[in-house]
Amino acid sequence: MMVAAHRPWGKWLEIVGAWMLGILWLLPLLYALWAAFHPSYYATRFEPLAPLTLANFEAAWQAAPFARYLLNTTLLVSLILVAQFVLCTLAAFAFARLIFPGRDLLFAVVLLQLMVMPDVLLVENYRLLARLHLVDTIVAIALPYLGSAFGIFLLRQTFLTIPQALDDAARLEGCSLLGRLWRVYVPLARPTYIAYGLVSVSYHWNNFLWPLVITNSVTTRPLTVGLAVFASTDQGIDWSIITAATLMTSAPLLIAFLLFQRQFVQSFMRAGIR
Repeated sequence: MMVAAHRPWGKWLEIVGAWMLGILWLLPLLYALWAAFHPSYYATRFEPLAPLTLANFEAAWQAAPFARYLLNTTLLVSLILVAQFVLCTLAAFAFARLIFPGRDLLFAVVLLQLMVMPDVLLVENYRLLARLHLVDTIVAIALPYLGSAFGIFLLRQTFLTIPQALDDAARLEGCSLLGRLWRVYVPLARPTYIAYGLVSVSYHWNNFLWPLVITNSVTTRPLTVGLAVFASTDQGIDWSIITAATLMTSAPLLIAFLLFQRQFVQSFMRAGIR
């Protein structure tokens, strides 16, 4: 009876703790919204009747080529996502359904990539791309990430859950190997593709260190590097303009999350990501 009496209190503590963590997570975003839509004088002063303005966004847009940065980031994320979907699908299908010598050993080697941080390979990757004369290109930013051990593992586990009877039925209907992959496995793994696509887009949209190392010019810099250059002390520190630029770079992801929040959560749940 004592245990049952304490359960409501435990539930309320969990709710209060969750709200407190949520508020702490939102504080930087709330400050960015306040500073971006108010004059610089009010960036560190909270006055409910402070005037609103869009001048900070106009100044940030004119001070740096954010249109070019946005185009570079979109091309980069799209290139990586398409390549990962193709390569990870083929590799995952081979590891899940095909039988060939050394399959388990090769899959173990692929999983080893999960234990290697990308930052460890910065120097070697740069040397290799310099030899290929690809430095300061969008392709150079994307190349180290075209193959993903996490994507292969996730899709392989999903393909293993698809009944073999469906594969056999498609084979009896005359489907080729790639036909069975395209008509049976890919449609049934759609939630996994959506979940993995969200993870990939979010990661590479916000990736900073490798693009910073491999790019040298405005024509190839993504948003993260461009924002860092824009916010450097050489440009002067105006928090209202900097926060306005930050909101412009993060707005596509925030808007996508707000519009498709329910689909996001359902995709992660169906894909088995917790």
